Amino acid sequence: MKKFLAKFIKVSAAGLLAAGLLAPSTLAQEEKVFDGEKVSVGVASEYEEDVWKVVQEKAKEEGIDLEIVLFTDYVQPNVALQDGSIDLNAFQHIAFLNEWNQSNEGDLVPLAFTYVAPLRAYSEKIKSLDELAEGDTVAIPSDPTNGGRALLALEQAGVIEVDDAAGVLPTIKDVTKNDKKIEFEELDAAQLAAALPDVTAAFINNNFALDAGLSVDDAIFSDGDDIESLAADYKNVIATRSADKDNELYKHVAELYHSQEVSDKLAEVSDGADLPAWTENDEYPLNLDQDQAGDESASQAEESQESSSEE
Repeated sequence: MKKFLAKFIKVSAAGLLAAGLLAPSTLAQEEKVFDGEKVSVGVASEYEEDVWKVVQEKAKEEGIDLEIVLFTDYVQPNVALQDGSIDLNAFQHIAFLNEWNQSNEGDLVPLAFTYVAPLRAYSEKIKSLDELAEGDTVAIPSDPTNGGRALLALEQAGVIEVDDAAGVLPTIKDVTKNDKKIEFEELDAAQLAAALPDVTAAFINNNFALDAGLSVDDAIFSDGDDIESLAADYKNVIATRSADKDNELYKHVAELYHSQEVSDKLAEVSDGADLPAWTENDEYPLNLDQDQAGDESASQAEESQESSSEE
């Protein structure tokens, strides 16, 4: 009788799936097709770790052992993924991923979108970037992608102008107009919050800002005020190795991330700062030809690689 019921449930689930009445993730949960499987994901902040704990619980219900590995910088998660120490990571946007691949001869690929994190400026000395005075110092991330994004944000705020030919990866050398003679201090992203007392303003990635106790309300500027204008290059992703881009378990983990529970947790831990970047039409792995984000970023990364390595 038990064997009959098990077979009946399996056949019924398959029929419902074919009829479009049962989602793939629901079928996976009913059958637990990944029961006993293990997968590890690297993140770069306690904030992202909290979000992934939601996915971890959902995976556990299906018998999947999802290990979350916490890193404290933006370098090691990709190194660990490239050398096989972890299976996935989720901490970076497409532009950062492409630049890292270019600089390190990597073959990491974006599997699925996670969220969009606007880049914000913070200050203990001024209330608006309009208040910047001649010779003031603005700290920006030292990595080419987030540093370039900070420069574009300053251009968006009307503080400087940047050479359009630099695309989404401008460097300080690409600043074409700087009437206030702003000084730029390039620091590791994790150190920017600690530098606030020593600079006029600093552009701090959201996860590090939150870890430092800063809130969205504390920011004096955000490049997400016009979120729809942000390039796909700045959407954060789940990444894996190229050889594993079609791994069904990894794609299912992406499905588990793309849930209302995760969306709610993002809103909670980011105090509404981060927005889900995925849609119901996303493919796994991502088809970046639709956005031309991958090719565009890779090309720009290659062009800026020499200047970035010199700074």
